[in-house]
Amino acid sequence: MTHRLVLGSQSPARLATLRSAGLDPEVIVSGVDESVVTTPDPAALATELAVLKARAVAPRVEGEALVVGCDSVLAFDGAVHGKPADADEAVRRWRAMRGGSGVLHTGHCVIDTGSGREVAGHAATVVHFADVSDAEIDAYVATGEPLAVAGAFTVDGLGGAFVTGIEGDPHTVVGISLPLLREILADLGVAWTDLWVRP
Repeated sequence: MTHRLVLGSQSPARLATLRSAGLDPEVIVSGVDESVVTTPDPAALATELAVLKARAVAPRVEGEALVVGCDSVLAFDGAVHGKPADADEAVRRWRAMRGGSGVLHTGHCVIDTGSGREVAGHAATVVHFADVSDAEIDAYVATGEPLAVAGAFTVDGLGGAFVTGIEGDPHTVVGISLPLLREILADLGVAWTDLWVRP
């Protein structure tokens, strides 16, 4: 059984989360156009995009590996949000979200290129947003950080001060649920602890 891990994402937060958990994946960016999937259900949307990303990367991997695809969307006030299209949209979104709560959905898919097996799953976490001022929103959006992430916020960066609480796995909000990934790998016969990089 191979223990080579490939992350099909350009997200530095996902890579940092895996590395802090003792893993050291290779990175191959999927290049999937996220706009091609328009499923209205946020859990299904996040999972379908994760599957597409893993399937886009798997054929490009030489040799046997475990390919991980992930995608996140925010469900808020009956709408589903990925990355904002521009700064104006990020500002509008934050003005709507402040003082409220949303659900961050992250889909996961792992493909074992050796066996061809594929396992997908989804994690959801409730996020509570601070009642931030217009000036704080404008300053945050001006940094560019909200434009690069689903839901227009982070908890592990500048946006962390604007999130007052999380109900569920905090890693999901960063974009990859370590407990769920552990379960998916177990379904594929891979022990989480065997993926730890030891000196």
